[in-house]
Amino acid sequence: MEIKNDAIVFGILIAILAIIFITASSSNKYLKKFYTYVPPLLLCYFVPGLLNWPLGIVSPENSQLYFVASRYLLPASLVLFCLSIDLKGVFNLGPKALIMFFAATFSIVIGAPIALGVTSLLFPELKHAMPGEEIWRGLSTIAGSWIGGGANQTAMKEIYHCSDSLFSSMIIVDVLVANIWMGVLLFGAGRYHKIDKMLKADNSSIDELKTKVENYRASIAKIPNTTDLFVILAIGFGATALAHFAADFIAPRMKEHINFLQRYNLNSFASGFFWLIVIATTIGVALSFTKLKRYEGAGASRFGSVFIYILVATIGMKMNLLEAFSNPQFFLIGIIWMLVHITILLIIAKLIKAPFFFVAVGSQANIGGAASAPIVASAFSTALAPVGVLLAVLGYALGTYAAIVSTQLMQWIF
Repeated sequence: MEIKNDAIVFGILIAILAIIFITASSSNKYLKKFYTYVPPLLLCYFVPGLLNWPLGIVSPENSQLYFVASRYLLPASLVLFCLSIDLKGVFNLGPKALIMFFAATFSIVIGAPIALGVTSLLFPELKHAMPGEEIWRGLSTIAGSWIGGGANQTAMKEIYHCSDSLFSSMIIVDVLVANIWMGVLLFGAGRYHKIDKMLKADNSSIDELKTKVENYRASIAKIPNTTDLFVILAIGFGATALAHFAADFIAPRMKEHINFLQRYNLNSFASGFFWLIVIATTIGVALSFTKLKRYEGAGASRFGSVFIYILVATIGMKMNLLEAFSNPQFFLIGIIWMLVHITILLIIAKLIKAPFFFVAVGSQANIGGAASAPIVASAFSTALAPVGVLLAVLGYALGTYAAIVSTQLMQWIF
């Protein structure tokens, strides 16, 4: 029986998300062990996919949930994530922390075209791995995810018109490769003293970092009241409205110069969705310089996370899981890409004598985002978990811009 009422489908998706997060936070030892190997995000993508195939309960073609989530919840989440950026606080973390963060971003940007170029030389048939598809479109979504997060990943999917089948394959590459690397980082966190000796790094600045972060988080933390919640929603959706207004003005004028844009592979500049995302991100960054940034203490980014997971579920609902495993060669691209990332990080860390903590958190703030960066940070010390969040939120701001640069490089070489 196919359900065509979006109200029913939406209720089912929310119930699925609730069950996933309830079980993920359970103290049951079997569930803990299960979620050690299966990240909740992966389930949020693939469990809703069962509604499409094999159950056949939902037909994505007849649902408007993804459109609503991508046009309203996505830009709102970007604004709320960027709202909490404390650029002064980030710079106060010290130059080595920022150098490693930006080194991680740079390595992901150039790692994509390198991995795609190497793999296409080894396997020339890669260009035709999925008939009618251009691989770089799918890889753009991984770039968005690995530099920013789920919101940026979805933004790339829409900007570069990545098909659902190609996106399904890329999600698997994204999640599995990223989680393997996260496991390596967690392993290294337990041995960071030895690694710091190899890097000849001075980690005395970490203690000062703990104090700064603890003081900052304590200064903005509060129990939100009803007014706070409405202000947060007003910020997110008010900025989204403004972004829609501006995008509706800019995109048509860009289309008037489409021939020029096509000449330089800048077709996305004529996309209304492109401007919606870029403007929403810019508004969020701009608001972070105002007093509104203190609403992070009332849970602004938590609203953003809820919006993103709803969006993730609507994407998962559109997947055909059989197609997702049809091109295992995509994993080679992901592995080479990650090796480029790791190599550059270690070289830079050795040159500037950066503590392994900055290596790990700088990497995970890009690759894993706000969901897993604090996990890696807390593996060094629970007091350092907010550092991961702080840098990861900076990644949300850079994710869309940097992923666009990476995608342009991929187009030029492929």
